[in-house]
Amino acid sequence: MSELIATEHSAYDWPHLIDQLNRYLRLRTTPIGMKLFERRADMEAIPKIRRPTAVHATDQIVGQAARNGWTVGITAEDLVGAQCSTVIGLHPRSESWLSGDRMTGVWYETGPDASAHQHAMDVVPFGRYEAMAVSPLTSGRLNPPDICLIYATPAQMILFINGLQWSGYRKLEWGCVGESACADSWGRALATGEPSLSIPCFAERRYGGVMEDELLMALPPRYLPKVIAGLEALSRNGLRYPIAPYGVNNDVRAGMGVSYSS
Repeated sequence: MSELIATEHSAYDWPHLIDQLNRYLRLRTTPIGMKLFERRADMEAIPKIRRPTAVHATDQIVGQAARNGWTVGITAEDLVGAQCSTVIGLHPRSESWLSGDRMTGVWYETGPDASAHQHAMDVVPFGRYEAMAVSPLTSGRLNPPDICLIYATPAQMILFINGLQWSGYRKLEWGCVGESACADSWGRALATGEPSLSIPCFAERRYGGVMEDELLMALPPRYLPKVIAGLEALSRNGLRYPIAPYGVNNDVRAGMGVSYSS
C-alpha cells in the first residue's frame, strides 16, 4: 500500500467537506470511506460497527454503507469467495485464483482469456491485513479512511475530475478490467494511493445497488479538499453542475466566449 495512505492524519472536518461536495455536485449517493485493518480486533472496536450475519460480496458491503448509511466490518470469512477478498488483500493471488477457471465460458471465451483478466486486476498485496470496514464519511468512524468512494453520474464525475485538475494539473489515466471492476476502483486506489475511476461492473450493479448511470471514483482523502477548492474556482467561472444544455442549433460563439474565453 502507498505510504501516502499509511501516513495520513485524521484532521478532516467530514460534515463540512461532504456538505461542500454536495453543494457543488448534488450527489445522490452517500460518500463513504473504506479502511483496512491489520488486526480484526481494531475493526471490531469501531463504534456502532455492524458485522454480517450472512455471506456477502464486497459489493454488497460497500452498498450497505453507500445506500443504507451503515458502518460495516468484514473479514475474509464474511465474503462469498476469493474474487472479493483478494482485491482487498484478505486472500492471496493463488494459482487457482489467477487461473480464472470459474469465469471461463461465462465471462471469457477461453481459459487464457480468463487468466489474463485475473492477472490484469489491481489488488492489495496479501499478508498485512485481517479486516476491512466501510462507513459514511460524515460519521467520522474510520478516522480517517484509507480511501473515499464517490458515486456520481458522468456529468457530476467530469466536474469532480475538473476540480481535481484545477491546480497541479496532470493527465489522469485509468484502465478497465471489465468484470470485477472493483479492482479498477477500490483495488487500485488502495494499492497505489492514486485517484481511481471505474465503470462499476455487472456484480456491483446487481448486488451492490449501484445505479445504471453511476460511475465510481476511489481516492485517498487528502485529495478531497483539493477537489472542492477546484470545484469552487470552477463555479466562480460559471462552470457548474447541473450543466445547462446550450442547444444543438444555436450559434455557439456566445456560449464559448463565456466558458472558454475565445
